[in-house]
Amino acid sequence: MRISPLPPLPCLVAFESAMRHGSFTRAASELHLTQSAISRQVAQLEHFLGKKLFIREPRALRLTVSGQAYAEEVQRLLSACAEATEDVMKRKGHAELTVACSCGVAVLWLTPRLAAFRTAHPDIHLRLLVNDSLASLSPAEFDVGMYYLREGPPAGLASRRLYDEDVFPVCAPRYLAGRRLAPADLPGETLLMLEDGQRQWMSWQTWLAHNGLADARPPHKLVANQYPILLQLAIEGQGIVLAWRHMIDRCLQEGLLVRACEASASLGGGYYAVWPQDRAEAAAARTFRNWLAQQSAESQ
Repeated sequence: MRISPLPPLPCLVAFESAMRHGSFTRAASELHLTQSAISRQVAQLEHFLGKKLFIREPRALRLTVSGQAYAEEVQRLLSACAEATEDVMKRKGHAELTVACSCGVAVLWLTPRLAAFRTAHPDIHLRLLVNDSLASLSPAEFDVGMYYLREGPPAGLASRRLYDEDVFPVCAPRYLAGRRLAPADLPGETLLMLEDGQRQWMSWQTWLAHNGLADARPPHKLVANQYPILLQLAIEGQGIVLAWRHMIDRCLQEGLLVRACEASASLGGGYYAVWPQDRAEAAAARTFRNWLAQQSAESQ
């Protein structure tokens, strides 16, 4: 059944704040709006009700009789709504957090670090949502994400840059037996490629063009549709794959992979923390974003 009559929620919020402060100006400051916006919203509510809610005096607001009765109910209902919302967000005392990321970020960067986060924050229950396409996700599906972006986040998302892009070729130590190749030598090797032109990520063709080899046509290649598969093929000595600094650091440190070439390239992109722009900020989401920033600062 339809709930009616129901005034616009922003008007109720503006009215409650103005009533509490006895001032449109102070209500505007609290709600990060202009004084005129608050005045318009209250006037819209009065028009909807057909009743005056405030007596507007030069230096103060006074509630009318109707305004006083309405204010008590509005404040009670908004408080109850806020409490119910907080209960849903807390989920019976535990903060639930959905973290979205690509498969590569999940496997290479996030999962090796999650044990430390969970030890530090045992009250936060994590859910990983692995999706290689941030654009295909609705902001309602996740709380915080970590994604490679070339030109900033999609509409409706806020972001914080964590790492700059730096791309270079890597392979298993035994594949080149200690040799380092020049960029011009790479097209003659088996190159491990992500299909679909590596989507928004840098492709081998782009990397080679950035290093003066725009006309190169590598005759030997192995293609897969998931980056972690290509990385595992490289670890098994099957060829050379492009790697992103910071995502690949663990494999380099453990000696599973080595740089095949000193050259690198960048399209100006980077890895970002992203989150829904207009959602009320939950403590768990803020904690996780701060942790991402701390982790990126430490690794750099």
